[in-house]
This record gives sequence, C-alpha cells and structure tokens, in this order.
Amino acid sequence: TMALETLSVPQLELEAVIGFNGYVFSGLRVHPDREHLIYPLGCTVILKRIKDGKQEFLHGHTNNVSCVSVSKSGSYIASGQVNFMGFKAAIIIWDYAQRKIYAELLLHKAKVEALAFSPNDKYLVSLGGQDDGSIVVWNIETKQAICGSPASAQSSGHCLAVQYSNTNDNIFVSAGSGTLRVWELDLPNRKIWPTECETGLLKRIVKLLFQISDDDQFIFCGTTSGDIMKITLNTGRLSDCGPNKRKYSLGVSALRILKCGHLLVGSGSGAFTLCSTTNFKILKEVQLVKGVTSIATRGEGQQFFVGTEAAQMYRFSYEDFKAELISTNHNNAVKDVAIPFAISELFATCTEEDIRVWHIDKPIELLRITVPNITCNSLGIMADGHSIISAWNDGTIRVFAPESGRLMLIIYNAHRMGVTAIAGTRDCRRIVSGGGEGQVRVWELQHQGHRLLETMKEHRASITCIKIKSNDKECVTASSDGACIIWDIVRFVSLQRMITNTPFRTVCYHPEEYQIITSGTDRKVAYWEVCDGAAIRELEASQSGAINSMHISQDGKHFVTGGDDKLVKVWDYMAGAVTYVGIGHGGSITSVKICDNNRILVSTSADGAIFRWKLRER
Repeated sequence: TMALETLSVPQLELEAVIGFNGYVFSGLRVHPDREHLIYPLGCTVILKRIKDGKQEFLHGHTNNVSCVSVSKSGSYIASGQVNFMGFKAAIIIWDYAQRKIYAELLLHKAKVEALAFSPNDKYLVSLGGQDDGSIVVWNIETKQAICGSPASAQSSGHCLAVQYSNTNDNIFVSAGSGTLRVWELDLPNRKIWPTECETGLLKRIVKLLFQISDDDQFIFCGTTSGDIMKITLNTGRLSDCGPNKRKYSLGVSALRILKCGHLLVGSGSGAFTLCSTTNFKILKEVQLVKGVTSIATRGEGQQFFVGTEAAQMYRFSYEDFKAELISTNHNNAVKDVAIPFAISELFATCTEEDIRVWHIDKPIELLRITVPNITCNSLGIMADGHSIISAWNDGTIRVFAPESGRLMLIIYNAHRMGVTAIAGTRDCRRIVSGGGEGQVRVWELQHQGHRLLETMKEHRASITCIKIKSNDKECVTASSDGACIIWDIVRFVSLQRMITNTPFRTVCYHPEEYQIITSGTDRKVAYWEVCDGAAIRELEASQSGAINSMHISQDGKHFVTGGDDKLVKVWDYMAGAVTYVGIGHGGSITSVKICDNNRILVSTSADGAIFRWKLRER
C-alpha cells in the first residue's frame, strides 16, 4: 500500500527526528569510525554524529525495524524488520560509505529477530522470529543465502539472539529460552551444524543478550534469573555462574565485554554495573531510569553509551562511571503537538503523564511537566505564548507556564468523562474544551481564577477536535458521533451542523474562514461551506487507515494530513492533490502541524517519535 501511494509523488525531506526506540534490544550501536551512533526508530535507521548531533537517515524498510548490526570493519550495517503475519520480513544490508542499500534479503516470515556479521565481513547470520524460527547464513559478496536450519530443537524453547565469533568466520552462537548452541558453517556442503551447550543442572533463560570474549574463549550469557553464565566456547560447557549473593533485579538485559576484561551489565530494573569476569564482583554501579536495553562501546571502551526502555541515552566514561544524559525522548504514544502562534522556535508535545517543550531547530528537550498516572489528551499554546493549556483524562484542565512549568491554573471536574480536546481564543481570555461525554464548554480566564460561561450539549459522543475562528466569536467542533458543529461562542448557540456516517477525528478552518475541511475514519477529506454547511468536495486521502490529524498552512495554499497509514501527506488545497509524501514513521501518526513560517512541518506518532520535515514549494 505504501509503495502504491508514494510511487509517483516526491518525498518530503526529513530534517531531524526526536526519538529512540529503547525497546529494541542491542538497538543502540557505535560505528567503528567512533563518530556515529546508529539506532532504529520506526521504519528508519538513524546515524547520529556524536560530536554535534547531526542526523542522517537510512530509508528502505516498510515496517518497524526490529534489529540492527554493524560489521567489524564498519563497511556494512544490517537491519531487519517486522511484517504482518504471512508476509516476509526484509533484511537490508546498507553500504555505510554510500549511505545506500547494498542488498535486500527476503526469506524470514513476519519478523527478523537478530542479525550478526562474521568477523571478516564474509557472512551475515540472521534469525527469524517466533513464527519463523530459522537461522540463515548469507554470503555478503553474492547477496545470496548459503544455508539455513531450524534455530532450536522442537522440544526446546524459542531462540532470541545470535552472535558471531570474533576470529572465525565459520563459528557463531545462538541463544534464547531453553536453547544455547554453538554453530559451525560447513561451506562445501552448504550446511550449519549445531552443538548444544551443557549447563548441567543449571536451567536458565538467556533473555536476549550474550557476549563472546575477544579471544573466543568464553561466552557470557545474561539470564532472566538475574545472573550471568560463563561457558567455554570450544567445549560448550558451563565454566562459572554468578553473582551468587546478589542477583540483578528483573534479569540481565544487556551485556558488553570491555577490552580490559571487565563486564558492563545492565538489568531490567535500570541497574548498570561494571563487574569482574572472574568472580562477577560488582566494581561500580549506577541506577538509570527503567530497564537497560543497549550498551555500545566506543573504540577501546574508554567511553560507552547506554540506551533504556525510557527512550533515554546516556554517555559514560570508564574512569568516573558517571551517567551523562545525552538524549531524552518519548517512550509511548504522543497524543498531540502544539506550536505557538507566530513563534516557531519552540513546540510542545503531550503523552501519558507528561508535557514536554522542545526547541524546533535543535532537537532537544527544554522542559518537562509531569503529572503521574494521568494522560494528557490534548494541548495548546495561547497566542501570547505565556501559557500552555492542557486537557487530561481525569476530567481536569491544567494551565502551565511554558518557561518554568509552574501550574498557573487548574479547573477540576471540567468534563465528566475526561477532557478530550481544548483550544484557546486569540485574545487569551477564554478556553473552549470538549469532553468524552460530548459536551462543549466555554471558560473565562480571570486574574485569580476562572468562570464557566456556558455548556453546549448537542454532540452525543466524545469531542475529538476544536478550532476557534480568528475573530474569537465562533468555533467548530468535531466529534466521534459523526457530526461537526459550528458554534457561536458569544451567544452560545449552534450555527451549522455537518453530519456524515463516520466518526470525525479532525477539523480545520481555511485561513479565509469561508470553508472548513474534516477527516476521520472513512479515510476521506471533506470540504464544507461555513455559511450553509454544504459539502462541496471529497478527497480519497488514504488507502488504509483513518486520518487522525490535519493542519492548513497560514497562506491557505496547502494542508497536511497524517494517520494510521503512517504517511505524512502535503496537499494542494485548491487542486486537491498530494504534492509531497513523508515516509519514516513506524507508528500511526497522531498529530501534524505546519510552523507559521510554512517551512517546517512537525509530525508525531504512536511509537513516541517526533519528526521534523522541510516544506518546499513545488
């Protein structure tokens, strides 16, 4: 579908991404050139220069990237993806120097679980997901599969990870739930032969991470039980296990061997330690936010980078072992994005529990406002830039100062079934809110509080979007009951009603305010006359999935849509045709906004990503 929709349309230029998928185990890597971090986000593989944060993007996957590997020489990057049941999941080998696709490999079904390069860049070994269960060895030069085998015996568990020997192109190891095998490639016969490792009475699940020592003498396996198994590679027998007294809470989730011989260990509880490989004694320890999922060393290991489930990246030096937070990102769905009127240096996003303010040119977090255990459904920034208004699922409206995050005003019990949409007037004196029960309420902001002016009760289901006319006298509300209503917010009466048989998700006024456009679950964009509510045009906006958000440029020439098809589309308003398509989001697009200078577009998605695109006149 994505290929059909984007075949003849030029692509939007992606300028920057705020996001890191901390749930991809070993997803964060340092390139051997020591200059770039490599990590996946959605359908994109990101190369981020360590020195100045400059980003480059590798586009080619059609669904979420599930694993990443970098060859020892640094010539190649390999990435695998997930796909829908019954479809094959692609592996892409990238030419690092050219930043282009070197080969696309298709054999595994539904998901590629893990990838590993052989030490001399001869072979790539790939592991399929639970619905595939096979290991395949690929010849990098010929771009062909050499051989394959089921990853584990039928009676044993599910294989989760693979890693190549550091010195031998014909030896690699696989591990997982109830399985740990050393494999040997028999190239003349095009076979791979497994040897089961013996752990005796010790039964452990190797979650996702294990490491082979540089001299290929030992395999170190992190387990879900919170300890580390040390196995002799050439015999496949258990050599040691520890620590004995204090196991890692929530299991060992990341592991890395340093050149000096010590181990870096991350746990599911966020504990990050340096420990000895001889007796597993903990030498240094730091507590991070949420579980550690990636450890990447730079050069000889004097510096290393750590990724966590909280979508945060940390930098450490070996000497002081102090955590330096270098990147913060959303780790769950972004619900809404707001850009101040006539200001484009900042924008705000909201998600479960928090609101964050970002710098639009440098993708860095400037402010975080956290309200535990409550979800922010919608937000806006008042026209004067002095307050952030926000709608929360506990039925409360909260107003914050954008510089400090100070709570300026709270309106309790604003809506009975949660506040689902919110907007502020241009004069900054009133707020219009919508609730899950379908009511629309107008609030007056006063010097020392607020006053409810009126409640309007014509919608029968939750309000999904509110837009206010520039004269502050009218507003339009979209609802999941299939109605859009234009209201007089001075006399508090409805002026026009637009009805279809589809739940509306979003509505926009054209800047000249004689028309509105709507969209929703029927995948269409409809144009309506404001004066009489007549439908005048309908566009097929998506071949798959609802349209969740729309925004019109200040000059009215273009509008942008985003939805469940994961595509950002820029439209010519008069022609009703797509002029650009943005590809890269790995989750459903939740919000899109055009900056007032019309040169930048911000889109957010359900996987926590924030994309910044460059808008060009066509």
